[in-house]
Amino acid sequence: MDRFDELFSKYDFTNLEPDLITQQAESIIADNIKLYNQKSVYSNILSCIDLTSLNSDDTISKITSLVDLVNGFDDEFEILPHPAAICVYPSYISTVKDNLQEDVEIATVVGFPHSNTFLEVKIAEVGMSIMEGATEIDVVMPLGLFCSRCYSEVYDELSEIKLACQGTKLKVILETGVLDDPVLIKKASIIAMAAGADFIKTSTGKSSKGATFEAVYIMAQTIKEFNELNNQKVGLKVAGGVSDTMTAIKYYTLVSSILGDEWMNSSLFRIGTSKLINHLLSDLSGREISYF
Repeated sequence: MDRFDELFSKYDFTNLEPDLITQQAESIIADNIKLYNQKSVYSNILSCIDLTSLNSDDTISKITSLVDLVNGFDDEFEILPHPAAICVYPSYISTVKDNLQEDVEIATVVGFPHSNTFLEVKIAEVGMSIMEGATEIDVVMPLGLFCSRCYSEVYDELSEIKLACQGTKLKVILETGVLDDPVLIKKASIIAMAAGADFIKTSTGKSSKGATFEAVYIMAQTIKEFNELNNQKVGLKVAGGVSDTMTAIKYYTLVSSILGDEWMNSSLFRIGTSKLINHLLSDLSGREISYF
């Protein structure tokens, strides 16, 4: 038995049939959503958002304007929490840092969106990003290696990237829409956490399929098992297609029901989005708001 067969053997791989997972996820949401579909949860979700601008037409001016909106958020919405982080490409980290006046994390992406470059380049990108001011790193798991079952190489790469983070929070993007297999999603989650991920994240938002309730169900269950085995909490970030309040509430319900309310804060739960905040603000205020 190799070390990864041994690692996987510690986890429950039964009941991973796709139809059963869909049924279980839908049942959890249906049974519990009334508990979470309330304005206090909308407000908490605001505080867990990674406000994201990862567009091909990003400019210094656009990123500066986004940061200005975050800086003015407390004045505009006095009683509401500001987002957890601003997530931008590495070349715009300094723009965020130079203009940001609020206590908001600066997140960036490495090996994005396909991870098909040299490990040395990724490590250099991590180091340069931290030097520029990034406080969180979102890295894409090397899917080519993972899908070739080169688990040792995947683990070693993520471990080296974790070391390069020098204590900076690391979120590993599994790109679950590409994996699209419950067993593979579970194995990817286990390897990422074993390699030191502080968060596991669904998607880049750049593939044809983003987050799904099924993938988040599997990831949350695996995080729960990992914590039970290692007494170590790992966060979960949902990204890719979460753009309206009800969808966000459903994900919140699913994660909280599996992992507990102690996970439902920005230290352990995030939603990566560029569109959700206006919907939350509108639903909280009872009027249409287009602030961001």
